[in-house]
Amino acid sequence: MKSDREGASLRADRVGIVVSAACFVHCILTPVVLSLSAVSAHYLPSEERVHRILAVCVAAIGGFAILTGYRKHRRSRVLLLMSSGLLLIFGGAYWGDRLPSHAIEVIVTMMGSCLMISAHLINHTFCKNCDCGNDRP
Repeated sequence: MKSDREGASLRADRVGIVVSAACFVHCILTPVVLSLSAVSAHYLPSEERVHRILAVCVAAIGGFAILTGYRKHRRSRVLLLMSSGLLLIFGGAYWGDRLPSHAIEVIVTMMGSCLMISAHLINHTFCKNCDCGNDRP
């Protein structure tokens, strides 16, 4: 039973890395795609909707993976990275129109994605290297 949870946590970290990376790639590719074809903007879903859906997916998968891993390794820096990353991602997704420019919104969101990717990578490493017999602060 315990190894099933550990395996699920490691798999969730991998999925979390992919979703956070997809968010990052979206931030890079969307302006390129839109600049190549103004007509394509009519066929893409609302940018706000895409950002909010990605933010919720990143939070759900990240929360599951990182909190499950945290219960095992108890390293609080992973929670700090996750919280900071989610704050920036949700800030860009829900309040990006209040930022001074679209470029700043993209930078804020990309920084959040990088923090989430880092949190997943560190969490994954801690979970793989954790000696559950030793309590770590």
